[in-house]
Amino acid sequence: MSNRKIKDIVLISLFSAIIVVCSFITIPSAIPFTLQTFAVFLCLNILGAKKGIISILIYIFIGVVGLPVFSGFNGGIGALLNVTGGYIVGFIFSALIFWVITSVFNKKSRKIINLIASFMGLIVCYIFGTLWYILLFIKNGDTISFTGALTICVLPFIIPDILKIVLSVVISEKINKFITKN
Repeated sequence: MSNRKIKDIVLISLFSAIIVVCSFITIPSAIPFTLQTFAVFLCLNILGAKKGIISILIYIFIGVVGLPVFSGFNGGIGALLNVTGGYIVGFIFSALIFWVITSVFNKKSRKIINLIASFMGLIVCYIFGTLWYILLFIKNGDTISFTGALTICVLPFIIPDILKIVLSVVISEKINKFITKN
């Protein structure tokens, strides 16, 4: 196996582990939030979309098989099938959007394109997760409007998520320079 492939396997695995660790780190605030989103976008910004998707899929897979890797030390298929599971699945769609945008605009300023791609990925994750939330709410016989779901599920997290994305892009620039050197 070539050194490049070994390096890729190690980095993909490392970022799956980083996502796990960051999903356990809760920042106390009026509405507590984890660093899971930060880790997902750091992964995409450092590994790129293809390897980043693999890392995210590994993270989700190990959670689905029952390891408690999701926020709140949850795991198993039930964790994905609850009202917030759509946001975890939404990370895959975030990565796909990130991939499309960074592929189309790969010749432009990398930092700006990665920032835009990350924000667009976050929006897609918000939409997917919120629709998932609404569908499960309806399945349970309750009703909630899209605006009501956004107020509960998205609004409190917009500013922290924007900060996490900006931080992930800034840090990834530094780490990518180090990785490229070595």
